[in-house]
Amino acid sequence: MDCRVTPRGIRLEKRVYGDADMATGTVKWFNPTKGYGFIQPDSGGSDVFVHVTAVQKAGLQGLDENAKVEYELENQRGKTSAIDLKLL
Repeated sequence: MDCRVTPRGIRLEKRVYGDADMATGTVKWFNPTKGYGFIQPDSGGSDVFVHVTAVQKAGLQGLDENAKVEYELENQRGKTSAIDLKLL
């Protein structure tokens, strides 16, 4: 796990998978108006939150329901979310 502190003192923890070990899942739903959605991991377990900023950073306009995605997980302030998104 990689950890760093931002200039504002916010501790960021990022699970580093490397390209071969990135998590995959299916978009359960994404609402661009609300600015967030959820991904159902292929490995099972709880759905993963995805914020519109991660979608925009990936160069995407939004996420279609049932789209297959690859992503990394980031823990920020006790919340886990998907980052570094890639459509499969």
